[in-house]
Amino acid sequence: MEWISVEALKQGKAIERKSWNGRDMFLYYVEANSYPVSGNPNSAVKGLFKNDMVPYGAYIAMKTAQGNVVPWLASQVDVLADDWCFKSLLVGGSIN
Repeated sequence: MEWISVEALKQGKAIERKSWNGRDMFLYYVEANSYPVSGNPNSAVKGLFKNDMVPYGAYIAMKTAQGNVVPWLASQVDVLADDWCFKSLLVGGSIN
């Protein structure tokens, strides 16, 4: 097994576990950034952040079998697994 590290994620690599039974599930790194407050006029954070832009820290995201993206929370089983590998993704017509 090739060693997979957080540094590889930070360099733009996507990774997956061979044993994940979900189709097209993988992890990737999301840099710190900000997003606009929800269009909901009753949003709990409306007016709380400068220019209504909510800052967030960097995190590792998971593309799920359902097709959405969520922050990934590593389990002990995942951390100790030896079946991690790089995932080739077709993005904008090129393989990453």
